[in-house]
Amino acid sequence: MPSSKKLLPDLLVSALLVASILFYAFTFVDFSIPPFEDAAMLMRYAQHLAGGHGIVWNIGGQPVDGATDFLFMAASAALIKLGFTVGQSVRGLGFASHILTVLIIYWTNRRINNGNIPLSFLSGLYLVFGTGLSYVSAYFGTPFFALAAASTWTLGLLLINRQDSPFWLSLAFALSGLVTGLVRPEGVILASLMLLAVIVMRGLKNSISIIVIFGVVFTILGGAYFLWRWNYFGYPLPNPFYKKGDSGWKWDSFQHSMQNALRLCLPMVFAFIYGFRSNETTKRTIAYLIPVLGFATAFGMISDEMNYGARFQYAIVPIALMSWIPLVGGGRVGAGDRTDSYREVPEGGDQMFEALNQSSVRQRSVYIVGLVSLAIGLVYYSWFQNCNLALYQQSCDRPYERDGRLEMAKMLSDYRGKGYVIATTEAGLLPYYSGWDAVDTWGLNDQWIAHNGALTVEYLDEYKPEIIMFHDYYSTLVPPKLTEPNLAQRWFSMTILMKTYAEENGYVLAAIFGDSPYDTHYYYVRSDFEDSEELIKKISEMRTYYYPTTGKRSINYAGFPEP
Repeated sequence: MPSSKKLLPDLLVSALLVASILFYAFTFVDFSIPPFEDAAMLMRYAQHLAGGHGIVWNIGGQPVDGATDFLFMAASAALIKLGFTVGQSVRGLGFASHILTVLIIYWTNRRINNGNIPLSFLSGLYLVFGTGLSYVSAYFGTPFFALAAASTWTLGLLLINRQDSPFWLSLAFALSGLVTGLVRPEGVILASLMLLAVIVMRGLKNSISIIVIFGVVFTILGGAYFLWRWNYFGYPLPNPFYKKGDSGWKWDSFQHSMQNALRLCLPMVFAFIYGFRSNETTKRTIAYLIPVLGFATAFGMISDEMNYGARFQYAIVPIALMSWIPLVGGGRVGAGDRTDSYREVPEGGDQMFEALNQSSVRQRSVYIVGLVSLAIGLVYYSWFQNCNLALYQQSCDRPYERDGRLEMAKMLSDYRGKGYVIATTEAGLLPYYSGWDAVDTWGLNDQWIAHNGALTVEYLDEYKPEIIMFHDYYSTLVPPKLTEPNLAQRWFSMTILMKTYAEENGYVLAAIFGDSPYDTHYYYVRSDFEDSEELIKKISEMRTYYYPTTGKRSINYAGFPEP
């Protein structure tokens, strides 16, 4: 084990990284924003689970696994049960996960990859200023998944860089991989890709025990969980997978995933390219690319909707940050180098820093200025990814604008507990903050719709919702064009069905909110229940409905005559 004297610089750098996180978080990250639309879905599940209602979308309804971040949802529910608010639980887990992931990156590079302090520090700093805290701010559990992935890869690197494979290490790797799969289902794919990378580096013969232990853990423990969830929910996979992955391979999703991976990890790409310079480094480069490229490729199987800030691909960022240093000669690692888990870091670091020590004062000054400039550039690039979080993001400082759906939900919350139902395409803020029972008409949180392909009139009849709300790209001034190509689009045909159902069943069109007649939110209110007149009046006269894509005050186009 290293002496306390040799640990001191690393402890100081670790403290500096944590301080950087806190400085950045409370200086540049906007924690005043409400949950992003899709993050509110998981918060609803966590709240219901903490309340003792089970994993349900509507209290008293059948279990449904619309929250694909299973372990994150369960952990959030546990914290809620302890007395924390839903927001504190979700953000607290994400914030703590982000800090731990940054520290894992630094210590893995130092103690496993044998990297020098500057490169290891820069690797951690890249994640500090990346998109991790923006996910926390938006109430997503993405950093929690990234922490599980980083932990598993750390154990995988230990297996790669040790000649032996002790039982405890192989078991820890398998258990960490299982946890990664419990956080999100695609974690099973990622953990399996990491196992494949270990096999490539160690060779099949030297990996037999690792494979066996991995297989036993996933078969027994993973199998038990799989059978439980199949029995509990009635279906083997999370509900969104049936909706988002029902049309086979999607080339557009694959393209978007690869673009996201490239954008998030661009600085490390050059290290991976440089890794092909020799036979020795090529093998390691290919092995380290397996979890990165393999995981990005896997997203070609589902649609890219709800991918806020490339959060689906974010887990590969810490993996790349823990992989690039050995590829550029920034550390001395290799299977069979040592059998102990700790290798002392050479005082001089890698060759680049040894050359720096031997150079003249002038040369050293130029090198230092160049390295500092490079570090600033990399940090700036990492921070700049926060400017690409949402499709309609207007500034780097604020990922999304004021949202009228939140104001509407708060108004509707005055009527919670009356058994009212809202059928909506916007299944985040409206259901969560209103507390109403909700029909997610797109099907991400509705098993019947997801498994039967689409919303039907008969299904709406079962609920007879008090409010029907949907988002589409038409209005009274820009009527929908009911052409065959348009009706072949599933979203358009769904909203036309909702619109037609409302108009044929006595609903009152209370509002068509939008800052443009080409992009609107429709609100229909059923006319025959106790609070219908009051709700029609409140909705139609709402003046604080800001459109989420622009943050501008919406116009109610319901009163405009059709052309």
